[in-house]
Amino acid sequence: MPVLHWLQPLAALGLWRERTSMRIAVLCSPGSWYLRDLQRAGGDRYEVSACAFGQLAARLGDVAGAAAGCAENDLARFDGLMVRSMPPGSLEQVVFRMDVLARVERSGLVVLNPPRSLEIAIDKYLALARLGDAGLRIPPTVTCQGREAAMEAFRDLGRDVVIKPLFGSEGRGIARVNDEALALRAFSMLEQLGAVIYLQRFLPHHGFDVRVLVVGDRVLAMRRRNPDDWRTNVSLGATTEPIDVDEGLIR
Repeated sequence: MPVLHWLQPLAALGLWRERTSMRIAVLCSPGSWYLRDLQRAGGDRYEVSACAFGQLAARLGDVAGAAAGCAENDLARFDGLMVRSMPPGSLEQVVFRMDVLARVERSGLVVLNPPRSLEIAIDKYLALARLGDAGLRIPPTVTCQGREAAMEAFRDLGRDVVIKPLFGSEGRGIARVNDEALALRAFSMLEQLGAVIYLQRFLPHHGFDVRVLVVGDRVLAMRRRNPDDWRTNVSLGATTEPIDVDEGLIR
């Protein structure tokens, strides 16, 4: 997908002004390929600056400095804030980051993606629940907090399941389990760690999946293939190709 599509919504939301360039902060990994691509796509229209999540800081009360900042940057001085991804972190770190983003948004700064959409997307249970509520087909899924409930779900789901961390991406921490003894061991370990146990029925596929993105009134899609692994994450070796979205795919 052309990265310029990430920048176009800023103009649609009223950030386009008659001046040389707009100042856009991007919460991201400073050395990432997508930051370089955003800077390239911005050209002379947008001055795109990196801001690392680990450098977010906030001040309250009678304290000198920015109410919300990143390193030496006061976020209030930017015309927009783009949140490209949320890196792993502790519960405290994730909650703090979301609180800062919500406060920045309330101050009037345009934030893409908005904090609430990030909260939904980061949480696999909540995201899947919203998809199901919208009438989309979703895989049989059980979310619980103890090994006994997880073992019952393991049997109900056909004794072939995929275990996933509630928060996570790029295929990290995902395991397919189809053995009862191994399932008990995995669920016991997760229970000891105080983790929420999220498991889904394993659905066989043909070595690929399809990712669809809606940007304004445009629908973009790609196919991810991995002939060597049932997981189709690019980080695990999958390759990608753009595809057209037709009626058959929509169904």
